[in-house]
Amino acid sequence: MRITVFSTPILTPILRALAIGILKIIGWKAIGKEIHNPRLVLIGAPHTSNWDFPLMLLVVLKLRLQVFWLGKDSLFFFPFSGLMQWLGGIPIDRSKANNVVQQITDEFDKQEHLVVLIPPEGTRSKVDRWKTGFYHISQSAGVPILLGYVDAPRKEAGLADFFMPTGDLDSDMLRIRKFYAEKGGINPENA
Repeated sequence: MRITVFSTPILTPILRALAIGILKIIGWKAIGKEIHNPRLVLIGAPHTSNWDFPLMLLVVLKLRLQVFWLGKDSLFFFPFSGLMQWLGGIPIDRSKANNVVQQITDEFDKQEHLVVLIPPEGTRSKVDRWKTGFYHISQSAGVPILLGYVDAPRKEAGLADFFMPTGDLDSDMLRIRKFYAEKGGINPENA
């Protein structure tokens, strides 16, 4: 893929040190460890605040991941589109069917190492149902899902468990949602 904030020579180590310092100053813990040769779909939930994004950047920098994230195309407006892409963003036009699952699956076929971060709610607002694109990408590409989380009451964010889809969407979604049931977002009223 392309050079991002997570892979820029010279600058990334400096940003990593800053991220570690900022996390200490604000009192948040990054949970998890470095993953070598990653090929996975990373879901991040609960996604309830605009602060989830900078927190994700800090945690991912500290944990030494190179992440690409899916975001609505309206976030990639001029003159900030280049910056958003450097931050790892991949714009998604949600107004029409673009077969995003197949596009991301194709990227997994081309890339030796790839981590794609997807917020399953698809928005910061309260939703009744999660979008399941992350599940279908994981299943189609044959890569695991890594459960990433924010838990504001504990002031921690990070990586928990790997989950391999079984093909039973309803059962698997219940198991995934059970993990997140005890996690509190920054704005709990949006969870």
